[in-house]
Amino acid sequence: MSKSINFLELIGGGKIPEVIVGTWLVMGIMIVFGLLARSALARAADPVIPDDRVSIRSISEVLVEWFDGFVQSVLDDHHYRTLVPFFGCIFMFILFANFFGLIPGMEPPTGDSDLTFALGTVCFGYYIFKGFQTKGFGYLKSFLGPVLFLAPLMLPIELADNLFRPFSLGIRLYANMFADHTVLSIFTGLTKLIIPLAFYALGSIVCIIQAIIFVVLSMSYVRLATSHEH
Repeated sequence: MSKSINFLELIGGGKIPEVIVGTWLVMGIMIVFGLLARSALARAADPVIPDDRVSIRSISEVLVEWFDGFVQSVLDDHHYRTLVPFFGCIFMFILFANFFGLIPGMEPPTGDSDLTFALGTVCFGYYIFKGFQTKGFGYLKSFLGPVLFLAPLMLPIELADNLFRPFSLGIRLYANMFADHTVLSIFTGLTKLIIPLAFYALGSIVCIIQAIIFVVLSMSYVRLATSHEH
C-alpha cells in the first residue's frame, strides 16, 4: 500500500515540524477570517442590523453571539464577558486545527501532544492569573483547604491537582484527535463513496465536541479560581 501524501510535510520541506506548519496555517486562516469579518462590519451601513444573507459578517456574528451565550451559561457570572475573547480564540483555534484532519493530505495539529500540552499550559497560566487578579494573594488560601489545621495535608493535594490539569487537558485532546484521525484515515482508505461520508460526519462531530470539552474544562478551572465560595 502506497503512503498517503502529507501536505504539511511537503510544505515544511522536512525541516519544519508538521505541527508547526499546521499551527501557522490555522493561525493564518483565523487572522484572515477575522480581518475579513472586521472589514465587513466596518462597511455595514448600520452595524446593529444583521445581514439578510449568508456572509462572512453574518457567520462571525452568529459565532460570537453563540459563544457569548455559551460562556455565560458555563461561568454564570456577570463579569463573564471579559473572558469571551480569550476562550473564543482558544475554541476557534482548536476547532480549526481539529478540522484540518478532515482535509485529505492534512493532519490535525491537535493530533500532536506538543501543541495540546502547550494549549493546556496556556490555559493553566490563565486561570492562575485570573485567580490572583480576582483575589490577590488571598488566592493562595485556596491551596490550604477549608480549615488551617488541614493545610499540611491539603497543600500537596491541591498542588498536585492544579499541576496535573494542563497535562489532563493536553492528553485528552491529543488522544482523541490522534485516534479520530487514525480511524478516519484507515476506514476511508479501505472503503469508497458512501461509507467514508459517514466517517467524515462522525469525525466532524468529534472535532466540535473535543473543542467544546477543552474550553468547558478550562472555563471551569477559571470559575474555581475566581469563585469566592468555599
